[in-house]
Amino acid sequence: MNNMIKNIRSTRLMLPIILLALSFMTSGCDTDDQQTVTTFTNLILSEEFDTDGAPNPAVWGFDIGTGENGWGNQELQYYTNRTENVKVENGVLLITAREESFEGSAFTSARLLTKDLFEEEFGRFEARIRLPYGRGIWPAFWMLGADIDENPWPGAGEIDIMEYRGQEPTVLVGSVHGPGYSAGEAISKEYTLEKDRFDTGFHIFGIEWGPNYINFYVDDVLYNQITPEDVTGEWVFDKPFYILMNLAVGGTFVGPPNAETEFPQTMLVDYVRVYKK
Repeated sequence: MNNMIKNIRSTRLMLPIILLALSFMTSGCDTDDQQTVTTFTNLILSEEFDTDGAPNPAVWGFDIGTGENGWGNQELQYYTNRTENVKVENGVLLITAREESFEGSAFTSARLLTKDLFEEEFGRFEARIRLPYGRGIWPAFWMLGADIDENPWPGAGEIDIMEYRGQEPTVLVGSVHGPGYSAGEAISKEYTLEKDRFDTGFHIFGIEWGPNYINFYVDDVLYNQITPEDVTGEWVFDKPFYILMNLAVGGTFVGPPNAETEFPQTMLVDYVRVYKK
């Protein structure tokens, strides 16, 4: 893993050129392999994880605890901010789930969020991530409405840029949740990676979000567009949202780990970037 992480820095040297070429992409009503010109080219957040240690406290906070805090999905982990569960090392953010007894839970992990630190309405939100694997492993890169304290979920809205079942290493899900279309009734679509796996290399997961649409991408391939006409309730995606990244163990989406699930499991994040018009 160390050699792979060290190679990430040299790969980044080519990313501005690659991103310039890829900026002539995405947005469209038909969602399979659509390519048009993006309007989100002004970089306003660039978390490159170049400084070893804790994640940048000016951008990232933590949720600490378990689902008893009111934001769980029958998950099994206790979220911490310990270096054992979350740290920046060799240019990569490492979010690690461990099997250990901690504060009454059998597993630990981490959940980062930009609430009250970075909140935006509309833009291109993307992250380059290598995902973990194994039954019961549930990583996610997602967003919540910044008014969630006054407008409890699902009223505030949720955008799942990427969530993934570790037992299905070629498939991910992009979704939106809102009043009248949440949890099992979320508006979702799967994306299947052909002849590859999400746990063997880095991939770019993103959305382009504007008035009355959210486009979902994997490696800059548009695979889904959601508009107000697609949801079965109120459209609540016209206000600032904040970013979350976490690695859950168990829960309603993936089920529990089994004897074949290896620990620790780590979600590697190369960067998180946000662009505006």
